[in-house]
This record gives sequence, structure tokens and C-alpha cells, in this order.
Amino acid sequence: MAQLRQDVGPEEAGLDPAALDRLDRHFARHVDEGRLPGYLVAVARGGRVAHLTTYGLRDVAAGLPVEPDTLWRIYSMTKPVTAVAVLLLVQDGLLSLDDPLDRYLPAFAAPRVYDGGSGAGVRTRPAAGPLLIRHLLTHTAGLTSGFYHRHPVDALYREAGLEYAVPPGAGLAETVELYARMPLQSDPGTEWNYSVASNVLGRVIEVVSGQPLDAFFRDRILGPLGMTDTGFHITPEQAGRLAELYGETDDGGIAPVPGLPVRGRPRFLSGSGGLVSCAHDFHRFMEMLRRGGELDGVQLLSPEWVALMTRNHLPGGATIRSCGALVHREPGNDGLGFGFNVSVVVDPARTPAPSHLGTYGWTGAATTAFWVDPAHDLTVQFMSQVRPKTLKVFPELRRLAHAASAD
Repeated sequence: MAQLRQDVGPEEAGLDPAALDRLDRHFARHVDEGRLPGYLVAVARGGRVAHLTTYGLRDVAAGLPVEPDTLWRIYSMTKPVTAVAVLLLVQDGLLSLDDPLDRYLPAFAAPRVYDGGSGAGVRTRPAAGPLLIRHLLTHTAGLTSGFYHRHPVDALYREAGLEYAVPPGAGLAETVELYARMPLQSDPGTEWNYSVASNVLGRVIEVVSGQPLDAFFRDRILGPLGMTDTGFHITPEQAGRLAELYGETDDGGIAPVPGLPVRGRPRFLSGSGGLVSCAHDFHRFMEMLRRGGELDGVQLLSPEWVALMTRNHLPGGATIRSCGALVHREPGNDGLGFGFNVSVVVDPARTPAPSHLGTYGWTGAATTAFWVDPAHDLTVQFMSQVRPKTLKVFPELRRLAHAASAD
């Protein structure tokens, strides 16, 4: 077990201590007001941690504090790890970004696209082209998720038991086969729609590598990077460090809610959101990306593949807001493009929160976030464990962290 530690003072890293203090006080108020149980925030420059704060509790009922080695369900921050796994296979020559998906998963041959109607009366037509691996990495494959409640295809996912991506008791292979029976919401490569695509990628990784997804992650990413506390489940020795999961209540408070089945290897290995990690481990993942695929002498990916992963791939250089499905055309997505499972700032003048051009990262459903700012050699991570309804943490985190690093 390793633990994240502060390496230098903020001034030595060119950060504003007063702005960082404002950041800490802002989120401490959320804890004191009962909107967050606790949090960890870390800011590093040039690989050196210059600000590390823990505040509040990882388990409110037990009175256990957030510690630097606390374990967190990172949910969708799993997706960039899955993207790296795919790129490792591409780098090895075993996979191509332009390979049709049905080469590895035949159930996705001859995809059909929604063409009107609802329920049993849904009409479909042949897709304009095949699903490609790159479409899955950029959420432009035409897949969706059952929890949106905004489109007739969402309803078909729910009717198939896919509201939360996986039917009870199902494994990855059988779940992905079920996705393949659903019509696409849009033609591949035309529309951004956040979806179950990374679960499909997880199955592609298994088929191409011949390994279960957790073994591939361990052997090719987590082990080489020294991310020894990251995985799809925790050991009995780790259990006491896992943060309790909370949900936001209707009155703005928090209450415990069921979380991932992390105590014991899950049958469903989710490349979309299955990992548990800690601040030390995720710092190392961010550092590998910031350094162009290398960390401590281990060249995981070539700089060229990292550069490709972290630039905008949306059609015609569009933003998430401009080419997203209706549910994603919100102001928070303005100025953001999308790479391979990371958002990318393409127009800082239009992002709601201050950002630097080229900054990339992603968030998790239980109020976790990270980003890498290549132009300023900066990485930021925030960990808490609340599934929000109205709580808006990330815009304020962006604004306050930006104030500390602006130069």
C-alpha cells in the first residue's frame, strides 16, 4: 500500500496558496453543511504534489475520517483506463481503431438504427455504416443508456433489463450480446451520446487479448504503473479503507445507498465504471498521461498514442454540445470536445468554468473528477463519494483550481 503525499509547497510549484485555501474552505462548507461526507483534493505541477487536503469522513456513521489512502469507487473515471487498454492493443498491432466491431463481436453485424415509433412499434432501418472501434472510444457509436428516459431507444434498454447497464447476475459477455440486440439511436460516427460503449470495449479487450478484463488491466496497466490499490474489487485487508457511498436526499442532505459489489470479484467487469482506486494510484495514472505515456522508466504508451487519445475526435471538430444527443446539449458541454474517453477543452472562451486549451479529463458518478492541463504541467483530482441530484461540485472545482494556477 502506497499513500499520496505532498512533495512541495504551493509557491514552489507556482500556485497561489490563498486561492487553494479558498478551494479548501469552499468544499469544507459542503461537508459542514452535510452535503458531502468528506473529500480529498490534490493538485500537482510537474509531477510534484503541491496541495493535498483531506477533510470530513469516509464513513459518517462510523466516524472514520477521509485519509490519503482512502479507497473510492471512481465509476466513469474507469473509462480512460479502458481507453488506454484499447490503445495498448492497437500499439501492439492486435487491433485497429478503424476495425469494424463485428470482426470481434459478430452480434454487432448489420446494425439497425431507430427510425420512429416507440415500444413494440419501434421502426428501424439499416445503419449507414458499421460500428468502428473508434466510435466506441468517442461515444459516437449510436449506443445509449437506459437511465436517460429521453428517447424511445432508452425505453427499449430498460425493457431489456438494462436501465443500469447490466441485468442482475449477468456477466460481461452476455450483457454485451444483449446490447447488440438493441437498435442504435443514431448512425455510427454522427452523434455524441454517453453510453454503454466502454462496456463493449471491455469485451473487445477480452476477445482480442484472450484474458479477462481484470487480468488485462492488472498485467498491462495497473501492475506496470504501481497502481496496487486499484481493481474491480477489494480484499478483506482493504475493506476498512473503502469510503461509504451516499446519495443526495431530496432535502439536500446525504444518506447511505448501495454501491458496487466491490467485496469479491464481480461477475460483471465494467469497463465503463467498475474500478475502485485511491489518490496515490490515480495520481500515477494521470502522471503517465501527462508525461506522454511514460512513468518511472516504464513506457506504457508512445507519446503519439497519448496525443491521439487526448485530442478532439468529434465530427468536423464539433463540441459535445453541438453534436450531442438532445440530452447532452446543455451549457456545461459548451467549449468541450471529446477524445478517447476523455473530454477535451477546445474553446476556453465558451466553457462555463475557466479552463485552459487542451485540458482533458473526466468525472465519476459518485462525485470524483480528474483533469490534466498539459500547457501548465498541472494535474488535479477530487475524490468524494456522493451520487448527486442537484449538487454541482465540478464547475466550482474548475473555477477555484483555475484561480490557483492561472499565470
